[in-house]
Amino acid sequence: MLSVNLGPLSLPVGYVLVLLALLVALVVGALVGYRDKAPITGIISDIFLIGMLSARIGFVLVYFEHYQDDLWGIIDIRDGGFNILVGVIGALSWTSYLIWRRPAIRRTLGLSIVSGFITFGTVMMAINLIETQANKIPEVHFSDLSGTSMSMSQIASGKPMVVNLWASWCPPCIREMPVLAEAQQRNPNITFIFVNQGEKAETINKFLIQNGLELRNLLTDTGGRLGRVTGSQTLPTTLFYDASGRQVDAHLGELSRATLTRSLSHFSSE
Repeated sequence: MLSVNLGPLSLPVGYVLVLLALLVALVVGALVGYRDKAPITGIISDIFLIGMLSARIGFVLVYFEHYQDDLWGIIDIRDGGFNILVGVIGALSWTSYLIWRRPAIRRTLGLSIVSGFITFGTVMMAINLIETQANKIPEVHFSDLSGTSMSMSQIASGKPMVVNLWASWCPPCIREMPVLAEAQQRNPNITFIFVNQGEKAETINKFLIQNGLELRNLLTDTGGRLGRVTGSQTLPTTLFYDASGRQVDAHLGELSRATLTRSLSHFSSE
C-alpha cells in the first residue's frame, strides 16, 4: 500500500502516518494538559512545523547542487524532499529546549511527543512487515507501443530498475518527464520503464512528439493494473527495484532532480 484515499485526496502512506502521529500527540496533549492545567496544543503544532522545516533544510543542503539552477525549487515541497533524520533532530532539539525552560509543561509535553513517535513507529513497522513479501516486481504483462507483450522483469534483465507510472493528462507527470528522460540517458546501468496508465499507443506517441521526448521502454497499461497491484492510486508514482527485483523505494508525486538522485542512491552499491 503506497497511498491512502481520503475523500477526493490520495496521500502517500508516509504523509498519512505523520498526520496520524501529530493527531495522537495533539489529543494526548489536550487531555493531559487539561488535567494538569498545562495547555500545549499550540506548542505541539510549533514543534511539528520546526521538524518539517528542519527536514526540508537538511534535504536541500545535502542535494543543493540540484537546486542551484532552480532556487525557487527549494521552497517547492511538492517534490517530497525531506530528510527525516534531520527533521527528528530538529523537533527533539526544540522539545528538549522547551522542557528545560518550562518545567510546568514537562510531563504533558513529554507524554504527547512520546505518544506521537510511538504511534508513527508502531504503524510504520506493521506496514513494513506486512509488505515485506509483496515488494517484488509484479509479474504482469503489458504491451509496448508496437503491441508486443512483455513483463517488466524481462526488460530489466537483472539490472536495477526504475518504474514510472504516468499519463499524458497529468501535469506533474509532464513536469517530471524531462528529469526522468535525462536520468535514463545518464544511467545506462539502470533500466527505466515508463508504464502509461489508461491511454492508447497513439495518444502516447503524440505526447512524445509534442514534448520532444525520447524515451526507451514505454509500455501501455490501459486497464491500470499496475497501480492496483502496487497499491498506488496516485499519478505520477515511481518505483525503485534493485537488481534482485526487490522494491527499495517508492515516490508518489512529482520527482525533482534532487529527489530522484536520492532514490537512485539506493543503487550506488550495485
